[in-house]
Amino acid sequence: MINTHDILETIQMINNEHLDVRTVTMGISLLDCADPNPQAACEKIYNKIVSKAQNLVPVVEKISSDYGVPIINKRISVTPISMLLACAPDADPVEYAKALDRAAKKVGVDFIGGFGALVHKGFSAGDERLIRSIPDALAQTDIVCSSVNIGSTKTGINMDAVKLMGQIVRQSAEKTAHNQCMGAAKLVVFCNAPEDNPFMAGAFHGTGEPDCVIHVGVSGPGAVRAALAKLPKDAPLDQVAELIKRTAFKITRMGQLVGTLAAEELGMPFGIVDLSLAPTPAVGDSVANILEEMGLEHCGCCGTTAALALLNDAVKKGGVMASNHVGGLSGAFIPVSEDDGMIQAARCGSLTLEKLEAMTAVCSVGIDMVVVPGDTTAETLSALIADEAAIGMVNSKTTAVRVIPAIGRKAGEELDFGGLLGYAPIMPINQNSPSTFIHRGGRIPAPLQALKN
Repeated sequence: MINTHDILETIQMINNEHLDVRTVTMGISLLDCADPNPQAACEKIYNKIVSKAQNLVPVVEKISSDYGVPIINKRISVTPISMLLACAPDADPVEYAKALDRAAKKVGVDFIGGFGALVHKGFSAGDERLIRSIPDALAQTDIVCSSVNIGSTKTGINMDAVKLMGQIVRQSAEKTAHNQCMGAAKLVVFCNAPEDNPFMAGAFHGTGEPDCVIHVGVSGPGAVRAALAKLPKDAPLDQVAELIKRTAFKITRMGQLVGTLAAEELGMPFGIVDLSLAPTPAVGDSVANILEEMGLEHCGCCGTTAALALLNDAVKKGGVMASNHVGGLSGAFIPVSEDDGMIQAARCGSLTLEKLEAMTAVCSVGIDMVVVPGDTTAETLSALIADEAAIGMVNSKTTAVRVIPAIGRKAGEELDFGGLLGYAPIMPINQNSPSTFIHRGGRIPAPLQALKN
């Protein structure tokens, strides 16, 4: 039961500890917009998005005002566009991206995701054409985001897709070098991508989802850190875990409320609450600071992976007790540029790329918003993607890579994206070449863990 103390504590989290609903995301199926005529398809896409989402922003803003809950972003996710290209072999995928951009701007959302493909077992009609268009599509649009799933526990890793995605990430950075390489910041490469993720840049509307659905992503690392600060420094770790669990429960209940209200007002089903401790560049709103509150001098030192494992597990346990429909990427995000504590740890050298990779084995995503030197080769980017995919594949979890080669810049400099994307030091990356390995192509077979039937 929620008592008066819990209500007052939640108000305190909102007012002083950066607690917010990070996003309300409407998922929209575009399967019925497929058409052999590209112009007709783009018109159908535009009309359906505008029709379904025209009230999303005003409804969410009214809920925010009525209940005093900050709701930071309003977003849309759509069916992977490669599926629509299958019946239009002569279509230019960039035109579909422009249609998404126009529709999203018309309804006033912050981002639209789904310009992507699912190629974890191979390329089907439309997939490779869409992937090769991603650099141009992200350069010629403002709020379109892209994601590609290249592996899963059930299928293994499509190394031909991995090789291609290293090239695409680099080209996306090059084509937007004048704009802080923003194209690469709007592109995610997944293993085990969830179909109900409300967070960008990786959100897309899975084929098993309803025609339209409302998902909610709740944040709150500042609230968790503030709760831990009240514990004695010698409190045992099981007490730390219990406190995080209770805090996550309250945060999730708030997300459940917002999602239920939004779905009712918009006349569509409520999907999931994604309880992801998604940080911001604001001081105090940091996952790294939570780990340091547990007793680490700096995030990245020995003990960081263990502390993060405790945090991720406790967040999930608290969330599932608060809602029957927890999903997406629920856990703790560790993006470098979006987390003030991670930025400081990377600056002082405590947090390295190698340590980040170890941490991704126990967090909720992977190498996220990491900036590497501009001369990093496509093969090295592909190898980084392969490493992360392997962690996800073997551990039956979602992993992802959102890495930005800072074109024309070196390790030690910084790249500033502004807003929620923040800024980041350019982190050094191992310069030994994985080229021969990457150019082998083929598939890494599914692990033994896949044989569960």
